[in-house]
Amino acid sequence: MTDSKRRKGLMAASALLGGVLALTGCSGGGNTKSSDKGESSQAQADAAAAKKSSEAQITITPKDGSDNASINNSAVTVSKGTLTGVTMTTQDGKAVAGQLSADRTSWKPSAQLDRSTTYKVAAEAKDSKGRIAHENASFTTVSPANSFIGTFTPEDGSTVGVGMPVSVNFDKAITNKAAVQKGITVTSTSGQEVACHWFNANRMDCRPEQYWKEGATVTVKLALDGVEGAPGVHGVQQKTVTFHIGRNQVSYVDAKTKQMKVTQDGKVVKTIPISAGAPDHTTYQGQMVISEKFTQTRMNGATVGFKDSDGKGEYDIKDVPHAMRLTTSGTFIHGNYWGAPSVFGNVNTSHGCVGLQDVKGAGDSSTPAAWFYSHSLVGDVVVVQNTGDRTVSPDNGLNGWNMDWAQWKAGSAV
Repeated sequence: MTDSKRRKGLMAASALLGGVLALTGCSGGGNTKSSDKGESSQAQADAAAAKKSSEAQITITPKDGSDNASINNSAVTVSKGTLTGVTMTTQDGKAVAGQLSADRTSWKPSAQLDRSTTYKVAAEAKDSKGRIAHENASFTTVSPANSFIGTFTPEDGSTVGVGMPVSVNFDKAITNKAAVQKGITVTSTSGQEVACHWFNANRMDCRPEQYWKEGATVTVKLALDGVEGAPGVHGVQQKTVTFHIGRNQVSYVDAKTKQMKVTQDGKVVKTIPISAGAPDHTTYQGQMVISEKFTQTRMNGATVGFKDSDGKGEYDIKDVPHAMRLTTSGTFIHGNYWGAPSVFGNVNTSHGCVGLQDVKGAGDSSTPAAWFYSHSLVGDVVVVQNTGDRTVSPDNGLNGWNMDWAQWKAGSAV
């Protein structure tokens, strides 16, 4: 082969290779078109899947895996659909009753959940096209060790006397008093200002400056769920209670005259002879609120420090009639059947209580003690005077009225 032919052959080969290289260099455009087809296919698949899946969106509260969850706020809700079924069970399989809303968009347990319990929730819903959605969750509620509750008086729906404070006793010591106090509101239809006072880390009482107005309705709101009362200790209560104020009755016991004047709306309606504490066992003075009523109860001196040399109580009466508690430490106003009728109105003979003439068994409604018992409410005030003893401590019973308004408000945490 001549050199000229060889050169022509190489040039042709070079041109051919150049064409191949050029074609290879442009292959990216071909690959891009292939990718577009792939993405389009995926988009079509996603669109098809979207058409098949439900639009209903289920939310379970508390969230799946929650620990120290609230025992009050568990719920299942749905948007863009309606609930077709909800089941809640404890870890051991016990079913929890619940209520579905009228529009079938929410469900909640019928009662407060238990503490330290793991719950499992399974929910199903459908959208407007009937497509089904499912959601599941499991959570554990707060433990008693990490939560607090407050027991309170008076009871929901009760009718009480004008001296009845709202008294809340917490089962854990509260260090964050301001947060807890802010979670408790007390209002009255009388429009009276209400202030709260902390006696210690476990007790807070609330009252107006003067006695409640007759006929008022008092509302107490406990919004303590999730409130941190102490480090790592949260509230679990969320409720509203109301009570009503009855007629205005205040009774005045005079240990010197040995008479009690019962007043209603400031007018004396009854005068009853009494026997107060003997000179060596005088009765506390001050404003005392009736906190409990017993048709009959047992009184044993040993429980309040009145013991004989053998350690037994100086008295042990198993059937004290018409007894009404005035202090936590054991002061009562009660019927007395063991004393002579001549005692009442003439001699102070008790160990510190206020006695009224009565009969054994509390069966005679005509006795002074029976009359006073039947005309008294929990929350009525009994003012004891001229005993020679000191004024009762404000925290000994429901007796915060023995603290003036400035002192009372100084005990608030907010």
